[in-house]
Amino acid sequence: MKVKEGGPGPDWILRMQHRGFLLLLALLTLLLALTSAEAKKKDKVKKGGPGGECAEWTWGPCAPSSKDCGAGFREGTCGAQTQRLRCRVPCNWKKEFGADCKYKFESWGACDGSSGTKARQGTLKKARYNAQCQETIRVTKPCTPKTKAKAKAKKGKGKD
Repeated sequence: MKVKEGGPGPDWILRMQHRGFLLLLALLTLLLALTSAEAKKKDKVKKGGPGGECAEWTWGPCAPSSKDCGAGFREGTCGAQTQRLRCRVPCNWKKEFGADCKYKFESWGACDGSSGTKARQGTLKKARYNAQCQETIRVTKPCTPKTKAKAKAKKGKGKD
């Protein structure tokens, strides 16, 4: 039987280094998983999710970042906390009742000859982000002359 002098051989040293490397890798993975879980937990608390201190957020209207429509932000408050959410104001939505009040509208009424407008009424269907909305609204628009068919026919004829 052969006895090695001077301690363990090179194979044993390599195995121990390999085990140490795997142990270090396992510890780093565990640490990364724990910090990631903690960050997600903090995000939930920040957004008013489960475990958050605030239960009742108050949201302001969507304010476009530039001009009067498009992408913007809505600010919310709950106690001492404030938060900004991304939002969008449609560019064809220039109504006095705002984009956060959703209404169910009746059909357009007949044209009023004296004012040259027609009207319809809407009843509140949904108020988003705790918006202050009127229960019923009345909107008007100018009466359109029935010349759309003629205008389309002229467009087609002009292209020779």
